[in-house]
Amino acid sequence: MSASRRYWFYGLPGLPLAALGLPLYIYLPTFYAEQFGLGLAAVGTALLIARVSDVITDPLIGLLSDWLPLPSRRKWLMAIATPMLIMAILALFIPPEGSGFYWLLCWSLLVYLAWSLLTLPYTAWGAELSNDYDQRSTITASRESFILIGTLFAAGLPLAMGISSDAPGEALIVLAQFLVFLLPATVLLCLLNVPESNRRSDPIAFQAGLTLLKQNRLFTRLLFAYFMNGIANGLPATLFLLFVSYVLAIPEQFGLLLSAYFVSGLIGLPIGVKLSQRFNKHRIWGVSMLWAVAIFCWVPTLGAGDFMPFLIICILSGLSLGIDMALPASIQADVIDLDSREGGGQRSGFFFGLWGMATKLSLALAVGIAFPLLTLLGFDTHTVPADNNLWALSVLYGLLPIPFKLVAAWTIWRFPLDRKQHQLLRQQLNRGTLP
Repeated sequence: MSASRRYWFYGLPGLPLAALGLPLYIYLPTFYAEQFGLGLAAVGTALLIARVSDVITDPLIGLLSDWLPLPSRRKWLMAIATPMLIMAILALFIPPEGSGFYWLLCWSLLVYLAWSLLTLPYTAWGAELSNDYDQRSTITASRESFILIGTLFAAGLPLAMGISSDAPGEALIVLAQFLVFLLPATVLLCLLNVPESNRRSDPIAFQAGLTLLKQNRLFTRLLFAYFMNGIANGLPATLFLLFVSYVLAIPEQFGLLLSAYFVSGLIGLPIGVKLSQRFNKHRIWGVSMLWAVAIFCWVPTLGAGDFMPFLIICILSGLSLGIDMALPASIQADVIDLDSREGGGQRSGFFFGLWGMATKLSLALAVGIAFPLLTLLGFDTHTVPADNNLWALSVLYGLLPIPFKLVAAWTIWRFPLDRKQHQLLRQQLNRGTLP
């Protein structure tokens, strides 16, 4: 089987995994708050506990996927996690009558645990599929392309079946049925068609590994840039619906604008990968972030009814979305090689566990920044729009992400592990005992 076809099979599980995220964030809170009378505060508490536990368990699951003394250890964890996740999805999305706070909490905890057990070995496996600087971008692009497609599919499927936004329970049933079929099918195709190397070098002792991690300044630098960019992306994502509904006053166009953004990200992804194969990954990622800044700085000039200008902004800024998703993870795989050279063994799972933790913390911090600042600046959804501080919403949505983007671009711009340095690093590893 050709390498490109293997990478295609590897990317497949990204589709249902992305489709799982949308109902968890969009439909589930409203469904439990209204259908079972829990209220948004109780639902928010249960989901917050589940997310906090997820942040804690990610590095531990990453360590497990590195240390598991089995051949094809990544595949085994994915195979075990898949039926766990299916069972938890069915219980959470299609609950019995009388389900309450503890039902939501317990099954949410299991969903996030099984999700991490599946996704962390999956992403670590992707980093090990190739040692080549450019092929790693192709591999992550395959996965992130399916993630973008899965997000679009999850957003469009309930609408295509005539389910309105006022019926979150019906949407959850449809998406649960979709996931129960597609998740095991795509994971099985991936496991059967993509090899996992059984040649391995066991990670070093935990304490020594932490010392080595602290000395890995390139990882710290990359993780900081990724974290800053995550906050920059999380702020507009958190405020997107509010901006469209109150500033632009076109809530009926929400789906179209969001779809345009994701489709544009899907188009920009292969363009970014091609450019990174001609230049260097870190430089293309930096240019992509600066491009997003140049486009997004025009947002505060928009007002009620400005559909077409904002659609153009969604399309142009969306071109950087796929690059944001694929290239940092590809650079991360190169940085793991540096850890291996310094004696860390093969710790892809642990590194991507920390990566996942940074992802979730950046999104949580974005919410923690956006809503308190909106309240402090006088914006209130219960206030008549004419009396509301819409300028505050425009600034927080369009301008606040910019300094975070600029810090991330500045941090990564002169990243020293470029194509040439990585080739030297791989030569050193190949002369040693690692594959």
